Amino acid sequence: MSLIVEKYGGTSVGSPERIQAVAKNIAESVAGGDRVVVVVSAMSGETNRLLGLADSVSAKPSARELDVLVSTGEQVTIALLSMALHSLGLGARSYTGGQVKILTDNVHSKARIIHIDSKKMMEDLDNNQVVVVAGFQGVDNENNITTLGRGGSDTTAVALAAALEADECRIYTDVDGVYTADPRVVPEARRLDRITFEEMLELSGAGAKVLQLRSVEFAGKYNVPLRVLSSFETGPGTLITYEESSMEQPLISGITANMDEAKITVRGVPDMPGIAYNIIGAVSEAHINVDMIVQNIGSDGLTDFTFTVAGVDLDKSVELLTPVVSNLKAQTVIGDTNLAKISVVGIGMRSHAGVATTMFQALAEKSINIQMISTSEIKISVTIDKEYAELAVRTLHKAFRLEHLTN
Repeated sequence: MSLIVEKYGGTSVGSPERIQAVAKNIAESVAGGDRVVVVVSAMSGETNRLLGLADSVSAKPSARELDVLVSTGEQVTIALLSMALHSLGLGARSYTGGQVKILTDNVHSKARIIHIDSKKMMEDLDNNQVVVVAGFQGVDNENNITTLGRGGSDTTAVALAAALEADECRIYTDVDGVYTADPRVVPEARRLDRITFEEMLELSGAGAKVLQLRSVEFAGKYNVPLRVLSSFETGPGTLITYEESSMEQPLISGITANMDEAKITVRGVPDMPGIAYNIIGAVSEAHINVDMIVQNIGSDGLTDFTFTVAGVDLDKSVELLTPVVSNLKAQTVIGDTNLAKISVVGIGMRSHAGVATTMFQALAEKSINIQMISTSEIKISVTIDKEYAELAVRTLHKAFRLEHLTN
């Protein structure tokens, strides 16, 4: 008898009919002999509706109260799904993150999971109950409700699978697996049968929307077998696993575009030790992730310092840097959202040279200008003007012949 954690996203539970369809899918798993824990998101559009309500009553809502508000979306879903399971003759119990209990730190809207108490869930599973847990949320040491950030239900599911030592964690979404590129942009994109944790981590960090970055980190850290499936059609999906030496790795596994990028440039910075720390430190202390960083060669004792953050963090970053610019006697700080980050990812890059050359040549032939470049062992990322993002993805997909990829 396998213990399976299944997670269903907002589109999968977007209506009463969809919730009933999910209940039938769970019933099939139970009929097959599986013990099942289910993690669900809020119904599609519900979180945005709740955020809109907050904006209507406050220009700057308290982070604590905002978490209290948006966490209610998942509470609706767990109750409705449990009712649907009852109607099919199955035992089911719903839990909020606080009831489980999923203990987090106290960083509202971006909380990280510290510990999960699995006792109640195991007792229910032993009594043939389906356990239905609200994703995206937990509580801190003072019992304040916290949320894990957009896509946090993925992290909840993987964390529960790790705590319960589940045999597999299945992420049901509106796509049937991980593709070589977004099939809406590249119709020739191919579904991958499997991909390594490392590649999926890079793709998620580079903007792929299939899985939240932290959920992949969690799965890799605790070796949780992770599978991405469609809740709308049957199929094998994509298995995310550790690299096997016997596997023949393709050169490139995927290409992704992140449109939610912002570039910040601090101009006229004194070219002296400690500048990078003063600039980046002010931003990172506010729990804002910094991605690509470029410091120009100094001239006349001054330099420009440029880095990227998520688009939603631009205004906050500029606000934090304004006093820093003044203290450093720099010239100004400029924000720009007219850019996209394009990334190519593949384990095969470790044993093949020339990937960067192919990438840069393909973009040059389409007159696409590269602004910034960053690399890792299995990823190359560049920033370009946002208007060329889709063209860049299609061009690179063709340049690396990913339409012919088999795995």
